Amino acid sequence: MNKHVLILLLTFILVGCQKQDPKEQLQHLNGYWEINKVEFSKDSIREFNMSEDVDYFELKNEKGFRKKVRPQYDGTYKVTNTAEEIIAKTEEGKLMLYYTTPFNSWKETVLKADEDELQIKNERDFIYHYKRYTPLLENYNEEEE
Repeated sequence: MNKHVLILLLTFILVGCQKQDPKEQLQHLNGYWEINKVEFSKDSIREFNMSEDVDYFELKNEKGFRKKVRPQYDGTYKVTNTAEEIIAKTEEGKLMLYYTTPFNSWKETVLKADEDELQIKNERDFIYHYKRYTPLLENYNEEEE
């Protein structure tokens, strides 16, 4: 009997520790994110070794935008003229992102967001896995000694 109680208690602790606070997730969204893989279903996953474009998120006070940018070899970015407006809301303990463009609107659920990893699920249940983008030539402008 004691084993069952201990197992149940450990299960609650592990499940409780896995859920992130939406406010904590929101603070990690800003910045450059590179797509790593997309889960279309448990059996259908597309992995990306490298992507030409990177998603740039900028949110302040739960409002902001997402743009596609293309990193250049000199450390700069080519930026698209279009942006997806974002409103972030907490609903039922989850961070929801509401997007708007002149042509469409949709929402996505943030499953995980920390310093290095981002997971977002869209309305079709596709899960997008991102990693924090780091430029190929981070120290491009530094002089060698």
